Order: sequence, then C-alpha cells, then structure tokens
Amino acid sequence: MAANSRCSAAEPAPGLESQRREVECLLRDCELRAGDSWFMVEHRWYTQWKEFVESGDQNSSCPGQIDNGELFEDVVSYHLKDRLVENEDFVLVPAEAWHKLLSWYGLVDQQPPLERKVVDLPSTLKVEVYPVEIFLCLHGNMENVTTAQFSRTDSIQSIQSAICGTFSLPSTCECRLWMKSSDNNCERLRNVHMSVLDACLSSGMTVIMETRNADGTWPSSRPLILRNSVEEQDSYRGQPGVCGLTNLGNTCFMNSALQCLSNTPPLTEYFLQSSYLEELNFSNPLGMKGEIAEAYADVIKQMWSGHHYSVVPRVFKVLPRRAAGRVRPAVLPDACCFCACVQTKVGHFASQFLGYQQHDSQELLSFLLDGLHEDLNRVKNKEYIELRDAEGRPDQEVAEEAWRNHRRRNDSVIVDTFHGLFKSTLICPQCRKVSVTFDPFCYLSIPLPVSKERVMEVFFISLEPYAKPMQHRVVVPKAGKVSDLCLALSEMTNVPDTQMVVADVFKHRFYKIYTPDESLNCILDRDDIFVYECSVQSDQQVLLALYLRERSHYRDYGSVNTTLFGHPLLLSVPRSSCSEEALYQIFLQRLARYVRVPNPSEELEEDDDEEELYKSQTNGISDDDEQEDVARLGPSQSVVCCADGPANDHHQDHAAPSEVQMRPPPPVEGDVHNVCAAKPLSSSDAGPSDGHINARGEESRADVDEENEEAAAAQNDTATEEDCKREEACSPSLPADEQAAKTRACRRKKRLFNIQAVNCNGTEREMGPDVTFNSAQPYVALDWDAETKKRFYNENEAEKYVKHSSMDIPQQQTTVQLQECIQLFTTVETLEEENPWYCPMCKKHQLATKKLDLWSLPEVLIIHLKRFSYTKFTREKLDTIVDFPLRNLDFSGCLLKKKLSNGEPPSRYDLIAVSNHYGGLRDGHYTSYARNKDNGQWYYFDDSKVTYATEEQIMTNAAYVLFYHRQDKMRKPSLSAPSTSSAASTPTSASSTSSPRPSEADAGAASVTPPCADAASAFAELTMETD
Repeated sequence: MAANSRCSAAEPAPGLESQRREVECLLRDCELRAGDSWFMVEHRWYTQWKEFVESGDQNSSCPGQIDNGELFEDVVSYHLKDRLVENEDFVLVPAEAWHKLLSWYGLVDQQPPLERKVVDLPSTLKVEVYPVEIFLCLHGNMENVTTAQFSRTDSIQSIQSAICGTFSLPSTCECRLWMKSSDNNCERLRNVHMSVLDACLSSGMTVIMETRNADGTWPSSRPLILRNSVEEQDSYRGQPGVCGLTNLGNTCFMNSALQCLSNTPPLTEYFLQSSYLEELNFSNPLGMKGEIAEAYADVIKQMWSGHHYSVVPRVFKVLPRRAAGRVRPAVLPDACCFCACVQTKVGHFASQFLGYQQHDSQELLSFLLDGLHEDLNRVKNKEYIELRDAEGRPDQEVAEEAWRNHRRRNDSVIVDTFHGLFKSTLICPQCRKVSVTFDPFCYLSIPLPVSKERVMEVFFISLEPYAKPMQHRVVVPKAGKVSDLCLALSEMTNVPDTQMVVADVFKHRFYKIYTPDESLNCILDRDDIFVYECSVQSDQQVLLALYLRERSHYRDYGSVNTTLFGHPLLLSVPRSSCSEEALYQIFLQRLARYVRVPNPSEELEEDDDEEELYKSQTNGISDDDEQEDVARLGPSQSVVCCADGPANDHHQDHAAPSEVQMRPPPPVEGDVHNVCAAKPLSSSDAGPSDGHINARGEESRADVDEENEEAAAAQNDTATEEDCKREEACSPSLPADEQAAKTRACRRKKRLFNIQAVNCNGTEREMGPDVTFNSAQPYVALDWDAETKKRFYNENEAEKYVKHSSMDIPQQQTTVQLQECIQLFTTVETLEEENPWYCPMCKKHQLATKKLDLWSLPEVLIIHLKRFSYTKFTREKLDTIVDFPLRNLDFSGCLLKKKLSNGEPPSRYDLIAVSNHYGGLRDGHYTSYARNKDNGQWYYFDDSKVTYATEEQIMTNAAYVLFYHRQDKMRKPSLSAPSTSSAASTPTSASSTSSPRPSEADAGAASVTPPCADAASAFAELTMETD
C-alpha cells in the first residue's frame, strides 16, 4: 500500500458511474471480520467525492487528493483528534475500496493512511478507531519512555519486537515483559502470542522489558535469588551446575529432586538453550499456563551460570498473590516483585506440597515432571481416543498403536526424554479371559524384597532387685503381637512369658504399657522398650507403675515443684491390706541396688514446716494422716497395697479384696527383716558386658562390695525403726502426754521418700479425702527432696545395665541386586480386594492376576526404590542395600521387544544421579549424588552444601531414586575432571569440609520469616541457612 500517493501518480480513473458502482458494491457486500483492515476517510472529502460521481459530470468540482487533515490534531505528530464521531467526522471503508480510491485520487503528501483493525469484542465486532497507546521502556532505564500504538488484535510479540527495535536490542535476546497499570501494579505478560485485547492492555499503561543477567537471574528478582552478597556472587566463577540450593524450611525433598533433574543432560540443555520458549502451552487446562516451566527454567539457568555458590529456589517455590483471578505482585518489578509471594507454584499445581512440611522427593518428582509436561505439551487440543484391547493381535502391532495414541495427546520434551512403554497382562480367574494393554510410564517404581521378621532391641528388668537391666536383641514376626516379643524373650531369660509386661519408656515415664494382644507395628525401632518381670498375674494381683520424682521447695512462694528422674518400674502386687510402712519397705527393697538406706548415725529428721508445705501442695501419704484416712475409708473404697516376695506372708490380711484398706501392721516378729533382706548380686551374675542405659560404662567390683555394705546397713536401720514401733505397740498404756511425746519422737525419723498417687504423666491427681488407687492402672510416685536424693540415691548405679550375648552378634545388612528388584516388579501378582478388575466376559469385578513387562525404555530411566512399605499390618522403611551398577545396566534380558529395528537404541544405561533419604517414616533428610555433564565428576548435594564425591560413596542404604542415562545418548565430558588435589577440598566456599553425611532431619527449618517489605529485608532474610 502506498502511504503517500500523489494525484499525479494515481492510475487513470474509470468513469464516474463505474467508480460509484464499484465502491457502493464493496460497501454493501463487505462484512466485518475480526482482523480485517478498514480505513478512515474524512467525511467532508467523502461527501464531495460522492456528489462528484453521482453528478456524472467530469467538469464539475473534483474532490482532489484524499485529505484527512481535519482528523488530526496537528500535521507534525498526526495524532488523531479525540472524540471523533463516525458518519459525522469520518467514514469507514473496507481495504479494497480504500485501495481503489487511493489509486484513483492519491493521498495528500506526508499524510499517513488511517488504517484500523476489526476487533472481536465481547458479543460484537467493531472497527477499532482509536488503537491502544502504550508507553515502552526498559527495566534498567525507566526514565527513557517512548510511545507506540498497537491494535487490540496485535500480539504481545509485536510489542516485544517494537521495544527491541526502539532500544536497539537484538531480537534473539532472552527477555520478559511486565505490564504496569496506572495504579502501579505490575503483571507478567507470559504469553507473547496473546493479543493486546486478551492481555487487558489499555491506553496509558506501560510495558517494561527486562533482559536476563549473565548469571541467569532477572534484574527484578535478583535480591531474592542471591544467597551471598551481590559483590561476592559477581566475582565468583565456578563450575556450572555445581551449585547448592538453600533450604527454605523442610524443602530438602525439593532440593534433592531438583539436583537430580538439573544433572539430567537432555532436559537441562533443553532449558539452557531456551527451547522451551517456543513450546509453552498457555491454553492447556491441565497445566499451569507455563508458570512451572518458566520457574524451573529460572532455577536451572541460575544453577548453570557458574556465578553462584548456591541459589535460593524461591522463584520456583513461590507464586504471586492472586486477586480476582489474575496474578498481581504487590510491588513493582524493580522493587523486588516476588517479595509478597505466599503460595508455591508446585503447591498450586499439587496442593499437598503447600506449606513447609516434610514431603517425599519421589512424589514431588512425579508431580513436577507431570507439570512440566503439561506446560510444554505441543498438543494444544487433545482429541478423544478410545483405547482398544489387544484381542489376539500381535504385541508389536498393539504396542505401536498404543504409543501413537499416547503421542497424539502427549507430546513434549518430558515424553521424549522420560516416557517408556510396558505391557500389562490381566487374566480372569473365572473365565480365563486375557486382557493385554500397553501403557506409558514416566518412572519405574520397583519393590524391594520384604522380610517377614524383625529385629528388636529391648531391656529386660528382672524381679531380682540387685539384677541390672539386661539388653537383648530378639527376632520377632513383623506382623506379630506383643505376646510374640515376650515368647522370644522368654527363650533367652527362662522367665515365663505370662510374667512379662512390655512398656515404652519416654522421658522417665511410661509412654504406653502394652497388652499382649497389641500389634508390634505400633512399636518403632527408635522406641525405648522395657520388658518387666512380674509376679504371676491373678485376680488377687494388681500391676503398679512406679515413678521417681525430685521435689523442689519454693518457700517464698509457698509451692512445691516435682521433676521426674530415673527409670520407672512395674510391680505386680497382691490386693491385700497392708500398712504404709510395708509399702515403703517394698519400694525400698525394689530400689535396693541403687538406693542406700541411712544407718542409725545418719538419722533424718523431718522439718515440720517443710512437711506441712508438702502436704498442703500434694496428696502425699504420711503418718499424721494415716489414722484419719483409715477412719474415713468405707467398705467399698479400695487401696492397692503391695508386698512382693515371701516377706508379704507376714502382712497378709484375710479381708475381701474389695475391702482393701491401709492400716497399721500387726506386731509380728521378724517381718521387717524378711521384707528388707535380699541376696546381693554376685559378680558372676552380672552378664558378659556392663554399661549404663544412658551413659555407657563398666561396673567395678568395688560397686558390688558397696552394695553388700549398703544392704546390711539397710537391715540395721530398718530394724531400729521398726523396733521403735513394736515397742510402742506392745508397751503398757501410758499417760496421754507421755504417749504423744513418744509418738512424735518416733515420727520424727524422716523417710527417704514420700509415696504419692499420680496419673500416667507423673502429676498429682485429685483423690479426695481418701487415699485410694481405684483406677484400672494405678500409678505411684516416690517423691525425694534434693538433699536426700543426693546422699542416698546413686544415679550412676541406677543407669547401669548389662548386655546379653545376643547383642554381640553383628547385624548383617541385607543386600539385594537391582536386577532382583526388577524381576520382582515383573512377577505375577493377584489384585487386592480394594482394586478389582472388571472382566468384560464375566460382566463383574474379579481379583485377576496381573503381570507387568517392560516393552520399551526411554532415554533417561528413573527407577524409584519403594523403601516405604505400607500394608494392612506393617508400616516401615526398608533399609536394604540395593546393589545397583554405576555403568552398563543392561535391560536386554528384561525387555519383551527382542528384535531391534535399524536405528533402535540399545538397552544399556549409566547412572547419572541418585536421590537419598536418611531417617525413618516420621522424619528424615534428603540429599543427592549427581554426575556433572560437563566434567564427569560426581558431587554430593546437601541443600546449600556441595562436596566432591567418589563412586565408592554412592551406593548406600539411603538410595531412593536412581537416574540412568542410555549410553547411546551420552556425550563425553567437554572438560577434564578436577585433579586429585583439588578434589580433596570442597568445590565451593559454601560447602562443608567434612565427609558427605546428612543430618537426620531438617532441624530448625520449620521457621520462615514472613514476606519482606523491601529488597534489603528480603536479602537479609534469605542469607540465613535454615537446615
């Protein structure tokens, strides 16, 4: 189209009548179609031309050249006047009519043609008289602003080209555009193929272009990405790809998966070469409008720029706030546009990854690959394809059909790199119908052989007071019960399993006391399990839980505080009446190994004030309250009283078990001696090894001698105290004042501890005026004051234990070959009841047999080792060592497709990355090993720390996800591997100098600072390491 045609250059015009008919015909028949061009003609000139051609007189007034001067504000900028009205100020003619008029009459010199586009507005088509006028600028120089007009049907790509042309930028530069509205809100213009109308661009808005920095960052997000100072990062030059990822709070699972994908050569090169830009799918409803792909590309380009020690993957982790369905960061791009981000991109795609909880790296990997595939799917409109069964056709034909159908709906770099095909065969057990299908896969989840037995370590507590706890290692069924544990332990100890009680001890108290019928699944390997020997259980016996507490007095505040210490005990005691003194002696006997009874020269005297304070704050049992309690007890109120061993025969009361009361004992000769006497443990009974339950150590013979002396002293002291009571009981009646004085004298002898009824947590429970133990499982605490505990309680002795010979047998680590696991994956299995198969022949669901076989393998094969085992009966993590090859993993024996056509790839693979998991079911830590594609060196990635690794370190029982690359697609490293001397040190200053071993959990990583308000606070927030 000639923009500045002159009258002299115009073609010879046809007759006036012909001109009129041609133009009127075009105006009458031409319809508005979106995207077509129409032209504005000044109304005065058009009216004059119309009169001219209708007159039919060539000599009448000719309109001359087309003149639109009245439509412009000035003849310099040729800016269109505002508020022009159609058919009053101008008329619109279609492009073909305009070209005819222009060829007949020409255009006034220097005037631009007023071409306008037809736009498809909601519910109407309209010629766009006033185009969108937009301000254009660069991110680094926002003061230099130019103005340009664009049609609402123009693409964002045309705006990008206009900015590149205006500011002399190469058209191949990697850039991104931001739309800034009048209220200073900014939004990314992601889809460059979108129209100006669909992007909601309007006149007065500003489009800002930013170009990617050399270190892979964007100027707008640079403060959030850098871990170290800007100056340090700018001066750093390291091996591309050798870059840590900062833990943002329990995100080690994400870091591990990203490191493995980062070191997958075909995928990384695809993003480094920016090939993804032409394949972003913004219309896929299953995707994230390209957000996951762009975020992943940002992280990869930063990691492979060679400019960073480590990268904060928050650009990948966070998603801007969404308001009214549109993405609107809270601040301008040049003021750190991602500071107010609150959601994760992956979390938006898969809500289970929201927040800062610990997750599974394989699950994240699965969702990430799926999200990248949908964002990069080359198929814009997925057609419906009905799947067909094999129906007796050859496997080759069915497999090719299945792969074609898969590619008709799924075509992306993820499919090209990671997708393979396996054959699924289902056989109905009733009609023997065989169903064969070929299904694509992105990774192989292969099972590990699961043992039916389990090794447990427990402490056995004997009834013998002087016997130390003995640690045993027993083998029990995984799906067994607590009774199975007792049976296994019974064979080692010769103690009947019916006299054993199993308990979980945690923080000096019983976390749980198990019944024989409970499953062993609820006991974890890390739990401290104690097995107590008790007397024969009967209706006349009750199991009493015994805690130890230290009492602290606060006289100024009038309060008493208690703290649990030591190891709790379980005692099986008869349901017979006994005195408080007998309770005290029984407990004293049970603790005789590490509690020294004071001799007569060490008599303890009670402090009346202290005793009153204690009684006012607790429910302690004391002599002052004994007579009152006995008087208040009713016939239906029972008290669990205990006596263990032959000495209890002297205290047996023949009352009914339901009338158990606490009362003074009868004056029987020799009962105290029998209660307290116990045979000392000889050195030969100590077992093969000795130690502490908390602090390991050895017991010397001097400790045994000291025990003998303490036992003798205990007998003497107890006899002295009991003699006083018997003398009082047997002496003739005395005057009241003398009797009271003598009673006070005897009572002034202070006990080592007070007996207190408590709940399962070791705290006092309300008992009312009566001292009773009427719960199903009574708990008792022995309260010590600090000074008495220091003098008479031997903490070192209390912590000692011995090891059974079973502990000396080394545990053999189970090792299986990777090929064994793959064979287990391809074995026949029967479907579970929760997942039956609908048989088309039987017309009902059947528990069919299923077999999976590998048909074709991808370029990069991901193998997921199913270490986390979940069944109806067990939940565990398998620590089996899988022996996987680093080179030449051959699948030729596993593939059904035996005949390879010309150009068919081989089936040999080399290892390129491993995702590791350390820990158990409830918590753990993820790391990774990966081979750099440029220099061939192996590295160990532990969040922000990166260290050199050797091939010998890679195979461990923590290996969780394996990445293999097919040998025919691998290229030789372009750089030489680091020298031995350099490999001895860490590759980056952010790395640890220790051997690559992870922490057990993401400790301290759960706390994250709230979003920052400015770039400075954002930088200060992100320089902290959280894991």
